[in-house]
Amino acid sequence: MNYQERTEMVIYRINRAKETLKEVSILIENELWTTAINRIYYACYYAVSGLLLHYRINSQTHSGTRQMFGLHFVKTGIVSKELGKFYSNIFNLRHTGDYDDFVEFDKNEVIINLKPANNLIDSIEQIINTEGKVQTNG
Repeated sequence: MNYQERTEMVIYRINRAKETLKEVSILIENELWTTAINRIYYACYYAVSGLLLHYRINSQTHSGTRQMFGLHFVKTGIVSKELGKFYSNIFNLRHTGDYDDFVEFDKNEVIINLKPANNLIDSIEQIINTEGKVQTNG
């Protein structure tokens, strides 16, 4: 992937993160709590994967993405430990909701995860834009 293609993909992933997070309000209105948790996670995943791509850090799996994010951005202090913990937590919630039986989330679980999801996506966008190489549509 050349520089231009990578730049376009990073912008696409950040924009996809924002669009996916907007979907959550529709899910809240319809009381689809487990799906809302799934979309919050995926919004964050798209942003994190865009950040990794921006820095040419490869990952093939969701677990690998979480590990590379922690190693290269949380442990180094580029992203706060609080947001790193949030990403791990929303990863676990999504996994539980998607794969475990008889798991039900509630409105509160969804609502308390919206603000940190927004903060994570905003932080990632700021990191990317601050470097001056990519200007996302934020």
